[in-house]
Amino acid sequence: MGDLIEFSRNYNDLSTDTGFQFEFICDRCGSGYKTPFQASATGTITGALNTASNIFGGIFNSVANISEQVRSASWQQARDAAFESAVRQIKPSFVQCPRCSSWVCRKSCWNEKRGLCKNCAPDLGVEMSAAQASRSVEEVWAHAAMATEDKKLAEGNWNETIRATCPKCESPLATNAKFCPNCGEPLKKASHCTQCGAQLQPGAKFCADCGAKAG
Repeated sequence: MGDLIEFSRNYNDLSTDTGFQFEFICDRCGSGYKTPFQASATGTITGALNTASNIFGGIFNSVANISEQVRSASWQQARDAAFESAVRQIKPSFVQCPRCSSWVCRKSCWNEKRGLCKNCAPDLGVEMSAAQASRSVEEVWAHAAMATEDKKLAEGNWNETIRATCPKCESPLATNAKFCPNCGEPLKKASHCTQCGAQLQPGAKFCADCGAKAG
């Protein structure tokens, strides 16, 4: 051993007191690959020493400290050896992109033809299909027909005053209706100045155009 070990970031250490296991994660899709659980001889020794300490109490009180020393030294060495073995086992399933340096799984995220990860070199067929689907959605929105009830709110109707509530019962109006759906009050009635013919605002006492008295 002694060589530098790759995969220093995108993995989870699932090791326990009794053995070692590691999960390696694809930087692109997030899929995980677990290595088989490998039992630890050091963990067995540590467990035996802790058991002896519990059985004999004060007589072998120092055994607990010995077990911690076993864990801190031999266990760590065993863990490193197990991790190195796991990296060798899992590496054929991963490849590091030379452009973005991400570790990606060969199964789903590696473009073999381009020699790059699919973030850097997506599959063109997949992108074309996705682009067509996106364009189809845009076309649906662009050519969608306005519902009949919504046509009352089309551009031409914005030239007239649209009430939000009925002037009689004050019920809210959901659409640009001609009559109140609650009390039947006409909503489009309009009065005009008897002098100049200009349309009078509701409740106006004088014409805003010529000043003549309304009604």
